[in-house]
Amino acid sequence: MTQCPVPHGSVPLSGPRFQTDPVQLYRDMRRDQGSVAPVVLDGDIPAWLILGYRELHQVTNDPVLFSRDSDLWNQWEHIPDGWPLLPMIGRKQPSILYTVGERHTVRAAMISNALEAVDPFALKRYAEEFADDLIDGFCSTGRTDIIAAYAMLLPARVLAKIYGFSDEVGGPLVGALNDMIDGRERALAGQQHLGGAMFQLLADKHAEPGDDVATRMLEDPGGFTDEEVAQDLMVMMAAGHQPTADWMGNSLRLMLTDDRFAASLSGGRHSVAEAMNEVLWEDTPTQNVAGRWASRDTHLGGRHIRAGDLLLLGIAAANGDPQVRTDGSALTGGNNAFLSFGHGEHRCPFPAQETAEVIARTGIEVLLDRLPDVDLAVPEDQLTRRPSPWLRGLTELPVHFTPTPALGGQK
Repeated sequence: MTQCPVPHGSVPLSGPRFQTDPVQLYRDMRRDQGSVAPVVLDGDIPAWLILGYRELHQVTNDPVLFSRDSDLWNQWEHIPDGWPLLPMIGRKQPSILYTVGERHTVRAAMISNALEAVDPFALKRYAEEFADDLIDGFCSTGRTDIIAAYAMLLPARVLAKIYGFSDEVGGPLVGALNDMIDGRERALAGQQHLGGAMFQLLADKHAEPGDDVATRMLEDPGGFTDEEVAQDLMVMMAAGHQPTADWMGNSLRLMLTDDRFAASLSGGRHSVAEAMNEVLWEDTPTQNVAGRWASRDTHLGGRHIRAGDLLLLGIAAANGDPQVRTDGSALTGGNNAFLSFGHGEHRCPFPAQETAEVIARTGIEVLLDRLPDVDLAVPEDQLTRRPSPWLRGLTELPVHFTPTPALGGQK
C-alpha cells in the first residue's frame, strides 16, 4: 500500500497561523475547501479536518461508519515509531478513547460513576484551598504570569487529589502532561512519565484503598484490568488538566481584554460564568480532536472519503460555522450548543464536564476575589499561544495588581 497522495490545497495542521489567528484560518479553509478540508500532519501524513457543524454532528452520531478504532487507519505503515503525535493518535491503546461498541458503553459508565461519586463540596473546597495556596505564592509581589504560576498548576493538583495521588506527586505531573499534549519532541517521554505514575497509583490503591476515583475504578464490577484503568486515568488526567487550564487562561484573557467584559471584570460571579461560556464558543481550548476513521468508502461534505481515512474533529471551526453563528459578534447568552466537549457516544462524560467547570470557575473567582484590580501587564497583541494542533492556550498571561498579604492557610 502506498501513502495516500496529499490533496491539492492541503493545509499543515501546525505553523504560526494556528497560533496567531486560527479563526481566520478556519474561515479561509472553509471558503477554499468547503466543510471538510484536506490537511497534513507531521511527516506529510494526510487527514481530513471537519470544519462544518452539521458534518461534525453527522460523524459523531455514526460510530459504525466513522469509528474510533484506530486500527482502521490506512497510514500506519508510514508512521515511524518516534512519531510525536503517537500519544494523541495511538494504535492498540487499551484506553476508552479507542474502545467501541458495548465495551465502550460499560467503560464510560465506570468512569462516570467514579467521578460522580466525588463529593461536590469537597471538590470545590480542594479547588479553593489549592487556589489560595497558589495565589499566596505571588500575591505580595504585585505581578505574575497567571498561566505558569496559577492556571497551569491548579487543575492538575485538584484532579490528582480526587484521583487519589498525594499532593507531592500531583505537581510534577503537570510538565509531563504538557509535553504529551503539545505533540513535540518530548511527547513520548511525557506519556511514559504519566503512565508510570498511574501504574504506581494503582499499586498503592490495591495495597491501601481509599475514597477516591482510582479506587472506585479498580472496584468497578466491569472487571477491568489494571492496564485498562491506568490508560483511562491517563486519558482523564490529560483531558481534565490542560483543557481546564486553558479554559481558565482563555477566560481571564477575554475578561481582561474584551470591552464586553472589561467593564464588569469585578462585577460579580455572573460575569465569570458568561465569559467561560463565551470562550467555549469563540476560543475553545479543545481546537481539534483525533479522531475518527472511516470504516468504508463514503462521502462527507462533498468529499470522497476512503476506507481507513482519518477524520479530525474541528471543534473550534465547527463552533464558528457561519450557518450556526450567524452573528459572531453577539454574545451567546448562555447558549450551550457548542461542541467543545464533543458530541455523540464518545463525548466527554457529564461528570467530567462538571468537574472541569467547578475547577475553572472556582479558580477564576478566587483569583478575582483575592486580586480585584488585576490587569494585563503587556499589550494584548504581545500574547502568544502554544504551538499545539489540538489545544489552544496562552504561553503566558502577564498581569499586575495591588500587592496583598498571603493568607497563609487562614481565611
